[in-house]
Amino acid sequence: MNPAVEGYAAAVVDATPPSARAGLAADVAAVDRLFRQNADLRAAMTDVAVPARARRAALSELLGGKVGDPAARLCGFAAGAVHAVEVPSAIAWVANRLRQVAEHAGAPGAKATQATAAQASRTHATGAQASRTQATGATGTEPTEEPLGHREARERVGGYAAAVLEDLSVAELETVEDELFRFARIVGSTPELRTALSDRDLPASVRRGVVDDLLSGKVHPATLRLADYAIVGGRPRDVPGTLDWLVEQVASARGWRVARVRAGQEVDDEERRELSERLSRLAGTPVELQVTVDPALLAGVTVEIGDLQLDATARGRLDRLREHVTTGGWTDLGFGRLERASHHVGGEVEGESEVESAGRPKDAAPRGPEDRRTEGSEGS
Repeated sequence: MNPAVEGYAAAVVDATPPSARAGLAADVAAVDRLFRQNADLRAAMTDVAVPARARRAALSELLGGKVGDPAARLCGFAAGAVHAVEVPSAIAWVANRLRQVAEHAGAPGAKATQATAAQASRTHATGAQASRTQATGATGTEPTEEPLGHREARERVGGYAAAVLEDLSVAELETVEDELFRFARIVGSTPELRTALSDRDLPASVRRGVVDDLLSGKVHPATLRLADYAIVGGRPRDVPGTLDWLVEQVASARGWRVARVRAGQEVDDEERRELSERLSRLAGTPVELQVTVDPALLAGVTVEIGDLQLDATARGRLDRLREHVTTGGWTDLGFGRLERASHHVGGEVEGESEVESAGRPKDAAPRGPEDRRTEGSEGS
């Protein structure tokens, strides 16, 4: 399965209380049945001509209000993270994974885990302890992730980060980015800590406990979750590199949260709301607008969000139209053949040089290529 989908699913499960995981599994199972029974939906989602972001936005909008928000988000992410032809199998994999989680939640160990969680709540457990209790699931043991290669492990951590960062504001993203950067520098500059976190012989629970002891109560909860999953979902030998990579991912996510809009005219509140909603569906996360008015654009807007640029201005349309207007001269037809255009530009006839145009009497008809060929044959 796509590692990013695996990581995203792990984050959604971690954020869902054990008592609600059966409902989450039922929602995703219903989506899986819909894919198997609805040929039109299956054809639309497997259309290779549809961009990944469009698939994600379309499926999320379709499922909105019909299943729980976590299920809609998870299925939408899966639809956009894999190749088009793999979307049905990705949904089926997620449904099977959540079914296993729900079954574990109903196992005998679940009651003991729920009792532990209740006791942690009564004793005012830290956010790290609550996170560990929730992530262990119903079995009461630390979660284990299948070992992956370097690139796949980072993709899995990236999928987890995508789910964690979705609900954060721009200010919170800046905080998480700064905290992760500082923690990565501490790990990189402390040989003993780096050795402990990178030791493959130490259980993940021990290495994760080291992170919790250092960060619990001192950083944003999202920072703690990301640092913990760098231990659980990443490669032990790559923990320092994974932390640095996570800093880049947070910075990238922050870039997709701010849409820089230039408008030819003032944008009213209703237009801002509609534009924000459309960009949010496109980006898959809430989007904040930074609008500036530039009269030179005449009308319409340009949008820069992440690495995506959209131009829907009158000035942009005029510029694109100008590019399609041929200004004359020879046209290379290939194989050494040349041809002149035959339409008028600025009072001249293409195919007639400026010298010929100046020497032609005002009342004389312009000479075309055929006239010059005739003159040439008579002279010879």
